[in-house]
Amino acid sequence: MSAEIFFYHLQMQPLEATLPLLLDKCLQKGWKAFVQTGGQEQANVLDTHLWTWREDSFLAHGLASAEHSDRQPVLIGSQGIAADNGAEVRFFVDGARPEENMVLLDGLERAIVMFDGDSAEALSSARQSWKILKQAGHPVTYWQQTDRGGWEKKA
Repeated sequence: MSAEIFFYHLQMQPLEATLPLLLDKCLQKGWKAFVQTGGQEQANVLDTHLWTWREDSFLAHGLASAEHSDRQPVLIGSQGIAADNGAEVRFFVDGARPEENMVLLDGLERAIVMFDGDSAEALSSARQSWKILKQAGHPVTYWQQTDRGGWEKKA
């Protein structure tokens, strides 16, 4: 069975505001997650951010390259590698593209592609990913951010 692939079009809030909320929802469902970034610098930024994203909370996580990565509920990495933690959900952010290694989609419940709606390059990349994944037979859906920060299914 192919993983469901959700495309999240960020418009009202940046990745740093929305990603922790979505990761928290994954953990509430009992799912482990892997966040694949476009580069190691962004992976390090997200790693730091998730420890401090709210004053009253943090998301337990680690870098995929660190010790004990298999014990982390959320892993962050810049390369298209298998998730040591047995992730059921894989996020593709900061230009990371799922079609570059579709084997990583095998066995997932869901893959989530998050892209910046203010970037023409990100929009173009997301459209290209959508076409390739749809042609490969993956079920894809498009979610647009609402004025209140929620998500509305558009396609």
